[in-house]
Amino acid sequence: MFCIDKISITQFKNYPRALFHFDQRITCITGVNGVGKTNLLDAVYYLCFTKSYFSKTDQQNISFGESGFRIEGEFVLNNEVRTAICIMRENGKKEFILDDKIYERFSHHVGKFPCIIVAPDDVYIIIGGGESRRRYIDALLCQTDANYLQQLIDYNRTLQQRNSLLRSISEGGRTDNHLLEVYDEQMIRSGIYVYETRKTLLHQLVPMIRQLYNDLAGSIEPIEIEYVSQLSQNDFKELLRQYRSRDISSLRTNAGIHKDDLEVIFHGQLFRNTASQGQRKSLLFALKLAEFELLRVHKGYPPILLLDDVFEKLDEGRMSNLLTEVCVKNRGQVLITDSHRDRITTHFDRLGASYQLVTL
Repeated sequence: MFCIDKISITQFKNYPRALFHFDQRITCITGVNGVGKTNLLDAVYYLCFTKSYFSKTDQQNISFGESGFRIEGEFVLNNEVRTAICIMRENGKKEFILDDKIYERFSHHVGKFPCIIVAPDDVYIIIGGGESRRRYIDALLCQTDANYLQQLIDYNRTLQQRNSLLRSISEGGRTDNHLLEVYDEQMIRSGIYVYETRKTLLHQLVPMIRQLYNDLAGSIEPIEIEYVSQLSQNDFKELLRQYRSRDISSLRTNAGIHKDDLEVIFHGQLFRNTASQGQRKSLLFALKLAEFELLRVHKGYPPILLLDDVFEKLDEGRMSNLLTEVCVKNRGQVLITDSHRDRITTHFDRLGASYQLVTL
């Protein structure tokens, strides 16, 4: 079994200093809002991804009035203990260390400790724009394919450079076609790899999402899920040529895999426009559990599952179905937060699952 055994947190968000041991496969973390339940899960996530799930910059993770932070965790895989440490130093430099070895590139760590998080704002994967759904797809692929992560990094870097060039063309009034061609070739090379990898993944993922959605909903509902990409019907090089005039006038790149989306249709209409809150949550959990299952198959063991305040506005039936999926059928480690202690203990006692209760 793969798990995190303990975590030490210093000057990270609202924690001056804290140490947590996870003694059971399932840990329920309760307490009133604002005591640090979400921040504890985020610290675990940080050690898996070298970044916060909730904060856009590392400066937002430093405790008020302090100038740095440290997170250290012990993970166990196949009876081997591995220690991951992240240090944000006073000079703003971040270091990430695994078993006393400092990473030169943080991307090399992603995927070593597989992890999935579900949080309230993840509903934007369902109701928000395509960027949130692309992040969902990328979070899975970056943990299973190191080359995908590198290709995605390369693509995004080139995209930024190309957009910067488009802005300078507008300011200077002179088009540098040669440099645009160079950026186009770089985008094509990495973009095609990203597109083909996403397409292969979603061929596996979509049937699982549909099945899990119906399992959680407790009924069969007609949802259709389609991977939408400009590259599915067009040659990427030709697309960039067709859009060049538009790119120059709009100061940004309008064609590419950064426009990909996952479209969900429900009764012939967009799911996000017609679904109830319960249906949206069921689809969100189905997406995350499908991600969980593919990671489990790829790694050969279950990833750590972090559930942050997911039970609000969830009816009893869907909550029971969700807990059965993540805590009974799944044999991996689960950390769950809930501000209602009685609610979570009642459900776990009903399931008959052993768990550790941490009250903050």
